[in-house]
Amino acid sequence: MQVDPTPSELTTTLHLGHRQISDSPAGVLDEYLATLPEIDRKIIEEIAQSDEKAMVVINRGSNLGSRFLITSEGVSIGRSSSSDIFLDDVTVSRAHAKIEKSVSGFSLEDIGSLNGTYVNNTVVQRADLHSGDQIQIGKFHLLFVSGRK
Repeated sequence: MQVDPTPSELTTTLHLGHRQISDSPAGVLDEYLATLPEIDRKIIEEIAQSDEKAMVVINRGSNLGSRFLITSEGVSIGRSSSSDIFLDDVTVSRAHAKIEKSVSGFSLEDIGSLNGTYVNNTVVQRADLHSGDQIQIGKFHLLFVSGRK
């Protein structure tokens, strides 16, 4: 004898795979800029003209829209309150990653995190960053902006 399921017995499958990203990092940046108020867009566009500075913007997750300036000194990223970019969530290691400036531009390095560091949906130990790259650290999705392509 077959029993019809009641609405409370029905389940839904969640697909937690990679989210779709644009083929071009510049396209992702353009799409993001189009959603911003003019004053915020101007600030980010100014960074996109600079070879000496960069910025990461939280574009998915808590603190959506938060911006962090990256200078030639670089930045540390982690759950520790002493991190330059403080990401407050248990999915982020206390000392998770760092972004440094070199002659060729900016690079991201995972510094022994538990959950890994991703650039454009690919797990990385170290990666050169280009304007429009999407960085995932824990549940945070950050958009990298710089003048170097």
